[in-house]
Amino acid sequence: MTTADGISQPVDVTMVRANLEGFPVVELPAGYRMRTYRDGDRQTWTDLHLAAERFVQVTPELFDRQFGHAFPALADRMFFLETLDGTPVGSITAWWGRQYEEAISEQGRIHWVVIHPAYQRRGLAKPMMTHAMRRLAQSHDSALLGTATGRPWAIKVYLDYGFRPDPAELARPEIVNGWRQVQRIIAHPALAKAVDGAG
Repeated sequence: MTTADGISQPVDVTMVRANLEGFPVVELPAGYRMRTYRDGDRQTWTDLHLAAERFVQVTPELFDRQFGHAFPALADRMFFLETLDGTPVGSITAWWGRQYEEAISEQGRIHWVVIHPAYQRRGLAKPMMTHAMRRLAQSHDSALLGTATGRPWAIKVYLDYGFRPDPAELARPEIVNGWRQVQRIIAHPALAKAVDGAG
């Protein structure tokens, strides 16, 4: 499989941020607002991902697998971006790192970021990241996220927010090759430094 950006055989990757200090603060442009999860948003979340997702099969059951074990936390940690007339256009979750635990020192996770295709390339991803990072910083000391090398422009946003390729994965040639393909597209200095000499 080769993506529209020219990434051949995308691979899943992890990105990490050693602390939650000094991340960019980008406010929403006029005409948008953020809100937290409310009743009925299981379908809202599913619809947004069905519209935008290219790599993962999205079903209503996916939401339950990802969040059902900690459903009460959604009202605090899952956010929706919407227009001022209430049209949902994106979602992002400030979740727990590798498992669900109420522990302030545990790693947080940027989880399931999505913007509806009709609203992409409008400068909305960074304000969403700012919102979620603020929430993570309230409860966690560091963060991770999972993504795929087939999403180079999302990766650029994550790099701008201080996330870097997980060093533990850089011993795997297929991961290093994937990062180098991303770098050929986005030419990000932080990514160049992270993968220089790896593999």
